Amino acid sequence: MGAGELSGRDVLARSVRGQLRRVALGSALGCVHQLGEALVPVLIGVVIDQAVAGRNAGRLMLWLGVLALMYVTLSWSFRLGAKAGERGAEEAAHTLRLAIVGRVLDARGGAEEGRLPGELANVATEDAKRVGAVNMALMSGIWAIAGVAVSAVALLLISVTLGLIVLLGTPVLLWLGHLLSKPLERRSEAEQDRAAHASGVAADLVAGLRVLKGLGAQQAAVERYRRTSRVSLAATLRSARAESWQTGLVLALTGGFIALIALVGGRLALNGSLTLGQLVSAVGLALFLLGPLETFAWVNAELAQGRASAARVAEVLATGPAVVEGDEPVAEPVRGELRVRGVRLGGLDGVDLDLRAGQLTGIAVTDPAGAEALLRCLGRETDPESGSVELDGVPLTRLDPTGLRAAVLVAAHDAALFEGSLAANVTPEEEPQSEESELRTEHAMAAARADEVAESLPSGTATGVGEGGRSLSGGQRQRVLLARALRAGSPVLVVHDPTTAVDTVTEARIAEGLREFRQGRTTIVVTNSPALLAVTDHVILLDAGRVGAEGTHAELVRTDATYRTAVLA
Repeated sequence: MGAGELSGRDVLARSVRGQLRRVALGSALGCVHQLGEALVPVLIGVVIDQAVAGRNAGRLMLWLGVLALMYVTLSWSFRLGAKAGERGAEEAAHTLRLAIVGRVLDARGGAEEGRLPGELANVATEDAKRVGAVNMALMSGIWAIAGVAVSAVALLLISVTLGLIVLLGTPVLLWLGHLLSKPLERRSEAEQDRAAHASGVAADLVAGLRVLKGLGAQQAAVERYRRTSRVSLAATLRSARAESWQTGLVLALTGGFIALIALVGGRLALNGSLTLGQLVSAVGLALFLLGPLETFAWVNAELAQGRASAARVAEVLATGPAVVEGDEPVAEPVRGELRVRGVRLGGLDGVDLDLRAGQLTGIAVTDPAGAEALLRCLGRETDPESGSVELDGVPLTRLDPTGLRAAVLVAAHDAALFEGSLAANVTPEEEPQSEESELRTEHAMAAARADEVAESLPSGTATGVGEGGRSLSGGQRQRVLLARALRAGSPVLVVHDPTTAVDTVTEARIAEGLREFRQGRTTIVVTNSPALLAVTDHVILLDAGRVGAEGTHAELVRTDATYRTAVLA
């Protein structure tokens, strides 16, 4: 699914088109089922008129055999049709989930802007499921239409009056059901919005649980979630009330409609216009119509919720990229020289940097906002408001984002670990296992001192780290994250505060390991850690969004008061 001018209607149409064969097969089988269901009361009427009333045992056995065959046919057609419909709904939801995840993971970014991770997860799960369910609803609607059509034709053959009541009354019922579904659609969209926000807040609170405990802010966090949850609950209750009102009113209208058919049929039988068998058939058909008409009510509710969810999905898929996509491939081999010229963004105020190829460069900051802005520019999560960033003399805006991500890895200090083993979090799953691969992993873990983390765990590198790495301490998580960044082996590596949660002795050993492991490759460490800055080839101080000083760590400690304050205070 592409981005651009995408609407909820487009999402629904593409979802159905993608499963058209299954929907068509399920609809055809469902129509056979409805034909059989509608003919059952007709056949019972024929049995009464031709076999029971005439006391003909031979005809009775013949028509009972026909009825048995009819039941077998309608039973299997329903099973196979429902299977095709459910498969279509699940496949459509799965395809939509892949499209949403693909957009979120797009190297150009943008989908996550203004949305909590929990919100995006809700869109990719609940909303995708509701949009996929529209395929089943559409198929069920076709079944119901077929059932009403067959019943109307059968009633016309029995009595023109009864047939016309069905033919004229059903469109009115459908129109009223559509009108009654409008409030449900609005409230369903509000419900999903509130539920997604509550999910996002919950995910944020769980991710920051250690920090909250350290600050003693658990109660404030609980209150925040409680308020958000209450708003979500209120929206859900409003949606449930709207759905119950819609269902109740449609069922009441349907019941009145069926009662009208039965009343007219009874009067026709009393004045001799219908035989006993025809009256039984008419009443049976009227009762059968309850099923298709109730299905219409369910379909209206499903379509209302599907339209609301499709609008939310379209909003994510249509989100514009955060950066313009370049089409120039990254030149091989990557030397790793980065140049920043006149960049303005966030805390950066026209900054100029020359980050030499093959060197370990430290960048200290007096304002954390400057560090965040620089990382976003180097990783091309955002293009600067003015100025440019170049890799080996080529502006990043001209390079393909996917190739750029492979060449320049920005390892944020708050990156997350995935649920699974420690080894799986360090070594890429798609990489084939080999002696060389295992050796690279061992070296990366030793450089980051993550091997010590593995030794402290019950099953070593096979130990699960839990969701988000929550079974590890803050320092252990940082070492595993650094090992993962080193193991990637990118030509250019940018790391941000990789050792804030480790002790000073371990930090010094990590600094030496980092320098040795990245020898000869471009490495940038954005940090105010003296231990890390001491092993760099060159240090740049960013002060008030500009370059305040340059030199080695020892020189700047000796000659620059601002640097001493930022790094040693």
